[in-house]
Amino acid sequence: MGSEWGKVRPMSEQPRDTAGRAIQLEIEVRTPCSPQELPECPWLFPDVNRADDHGCIGEGADFAPSTIVAAYCSGIFPWPHQSSEHLWFSPNPRSIIPMDGLHVSRRLGRTLRSGRFRFTVDAAFEQVMRACAEEREDGTWITPSLIEGYVELHRLGWAHSVEAWSQDGSLAGGLYGVAVGSMFGAESMFHRETDASKGAMVALLQHSATIGVELIDVQVLTEHTERMGAVEISRVEYLRRLAAATVKPAYWYRPAAG
Repeated sequence: MGSEWGKVRPMSEQPRDTAGRAIQLEIEVRTPCSPQELPECPWLFPDVNRADDHGCIGEGADFAPSTIVAAYCSGIFPWPHQSSEHLWFSPNPRSIIPMDGLHVSRRLGRTLRSGRFRFTVDAAFEQVMRACAEEREDGTWITPSLIEGYVELHRLGWAHSVEAWSQDGSLAGGLYGVAVGSMFGAESMFHRETDASKGAMVALLQHSATIGVELIDVQVLTEHTERMGAVEISRVEYLRRLAAATVKPAYWYRPAAG
């Protein structure tokens, strides 16, 4: 890793496992730039308050960076289906991980303290997204055009990844998502080694607390995210928190000193 990238040292109040033991992760940050100005989104999204609980609010538009950011600012995210690629959702309830609510088991805590994984931010965004899209039994919603749009979004400083690397230097797991202000919308994660994606989530929460993220959106509750501490809140409450978060900055990018 190049010396031009700073290292985020462990914050004063570390994540802790269920035994109360602190987890001190060192995270190397390679965020390419601060969010760059985007052109005005040419699309008008429907009012999310008119959506049913399943949350599909519309079809169409594109996956250009300005479209995705405008969607997130409205409480909407893209979720391609086999029936149609350009589908947009705002489910009720919405799932988030509280900043102080991450659940880390004793076993996971031991694994992370052992140094089994090395963690980075924004070191391999496209690799992470493509790994999340690898063929699974139930298929994938991460289409080639979605990857293209998000890779460009990352290049412009709006999308981020967290990577877990094994001791031999291979990519063991990770996650990616979109950041707007102090909101981070985590979209997908993957693992090739046990605990790698969970470790990436711990790294995300630690880094988020360090740089000023206040809202971590995981969209819909799954068994995996629930075990990590995700909870459901109403769409109305989510939109209230989103409005507060999008007007506050989070400092994903910090230029090297000197």
